[in-house]
Amino acid sequence: MIPLADRITSSSKKSYGMYDSAQRLEATGVDLIHLEFGRPIFDTPAHIKQATIDALNQGDVHYGEMPGSSAFRRAIQAKLADFNGLEVGLEEILVTNGLTQASFAAFFALINPGDEVILLEPYYPQHIGKIELAGGKPVMVPLDKANNFAIDAAAIEAAITPRTRMIVLVNPANPTGRVYTRAELQSLADIAIRHDLAVVSDEVYEMITYGDCRHISIASLPGMKERTISLFAFTKAYAMDGWRLGYAVADKALMPGLMTISTSAVTHVNTFIQAGGTAALTQSQEPVFEMVAEDEARRDIVVQALNQMPGVTCASPEGTIYAYPDITATGLGSQEIAERILEEAHVVVESGAFYGPAGEGHLRLCFGSETTERVALAMERLTRFFNTL
Repeated sequence: MIPLADRITSSSKKSYGMYDSAQRLEATGVDLIHLEFGRPIFDTPAHIKQATIDALNQGDVHYGEMPGSSAFRRAIQAKLADFNGLEVGLEEILVTNGLTQASFAAFFALINPGDEVILLEPYYPQHIGKIELAGGKPVMVPLDKANNFAIDAAAIEAAITPRTRMIVLVNPANPTGRVYTRAELQSLADIAIRHDLAVVSDEVYEMITYGDCRHISIASLPGMKERTISLFAFTKAYAMDGWRLGYAVADKALMPGLMTISTSAVTHVNTFIQAGGTAALTQSQEPVFEMVAEDEARRDIVVQALNQMPGVTCASPEGTIYAYPDITATGLGSQEIAERILEEAHVVVESGAFYGPAGEGHLRLCFGSETTERVALAMERLTRFFNTL
């Protein structure tokens, strides 16, 4: 038998958490309400689809520019200046197959074998496997739920060693729903500058914030542009998860490394969907506002219902499409309770422990993955479940 490469056998095995268990139960005909999968329920706005159809009909089907079409990158450039406060050149933008490929390129371009990479816990699990495939060592810095999972500068600094190369930031944060303040981001930026570290900033939920919360790109802070690789995607805000369209933004000194990894893997993103991305950024943003408003309404339904269930408390998420209720008072572990909810209530939620030990005692519920009616029904089922404990 031909053995797999060491980088495969020694790295984290990819897991989809409760999704796999749900698939097996659903195959038996059980009606499950899926609140575990981080996908938008909405259809992609019609004008985005039409722009892509038009590009196909006009013959935009051949090889394109390696970093992405100039027209698309100009639209991204304008969006970055207007929304993110980032002034970048076209040569500092790389179009990718979703944020997943963008993060893969970032990790492989910057990490050497043995380098340590700091992640804030609860963490987004998908980043870990790519770090390990690149030969890096993930180092977890637990955040304190008693402090609303705020960035802890002292804890980050204490985790730094001579092998530390990078800090990974997810903002707005999956799974906690935090939107980090400027002061929190500045504290992390100060550490990165003081220790000459790179920052990989996953900003896929940048447009999904609620109330007075506003997203801030850490690369926009003084001294951070040249050391930050900012990752974006059309997945959530534009309901384009199946399109696999994103982009990385990095200083021109770093971009050749990202280009080397990206072009070796995929050459370039397919051409005609870039026309859809251009339309998403340059045409009306009203569909985005409407989708976020619906997400906010579902968030309120979920948070209000959860806080009325015995043994459950839930802070209102500031952004993303996730609620992160605390179920510590039930006395049950988060994996056990997620499995019982699946079997007994037929609602699929994710265990907080899936996002690291700091997530124990929590569940993650995606209120953006089902219709408002189905989300409300899920809350009814969960209410009955928690009332029986």
